[in-house]
Amino acid sequence: MTRVPAYSPHAVAEHAVGMIITLNRRLHRAVARTREGDFSLAGLLGFDLHGKTVGVIGTGIIGRVFGNIIAGFGMQLLCYDPGKPADDLLARGAHYVELDELLANSDIVSLHCPLLPSTYHLIDEKALARMKRGAMLINTGRGGLVESRALVGALKSGQLGNLGLDVYEEEGGLFFEDHSDTLLQDDVLARLLMFPNVVITAHQAFFTRETLMEIATTTLGNMKA
Repeated sequence: MTRVPAYSPHAVAEHAVGMIITLNRRLHRAVARTREGDFSLAGLLGFDLHGKTVGVIGTGIIGRVFGNIIAGFGMQLLCYDPGKPADDLLARGAHYVELDELLANSDIVSLHCPLLPSTYHLIDEKALARMKRGAMLINTGRGGLVESRALVGALKSGQLGNLGLDVYEEEGGLFFEDHSDTLLQDDVLARLLMFPNVVITAHQAFFTRETLMEIATTTLGNMKA
């Protein structure tokens, strides 16, 4: 048995940023519209990222890359991590705060922490209620970090303004397969896909040429060793 403990952190971090821009500027809706000949702007209003506050939960390798990219947009960084603060993010003006303060003051919350017993359903109904009303939530970490059923109610009430998921806690047997000719049996996922302010990708944040090369190189090195 061998494993690949790490690969390009830029792939996942950049995907998270891409989801933020897509949701904010409604790119998924705009592209679908123009393909149908609809060039109206109704419902496509976004906001300047510059000056907004992003909460980064987990400042390991990926969280640090994400935070540095976000800082380049001129955004303010609030970070939560039980470990040692990242010096490069501190140099960018990041502030490390408790989770409740991060949730209450962030326009965008992005998850970059591992799935552990202590982080399982870190974002649940109570955490969503503590977030700034209309905030955006991005999860490119692990599906189990978010209580999926709680998302539907938060979206319906407007408490959660936008949602981007690349991972889903019940993705096993679903992601990485083509189910387009069958009925989706997961009622929660089916409901989430109906919201216009939700973007879901099928665990593809890692999927770049550089990442695949790193995985292959490390795997072959493990076998050789």
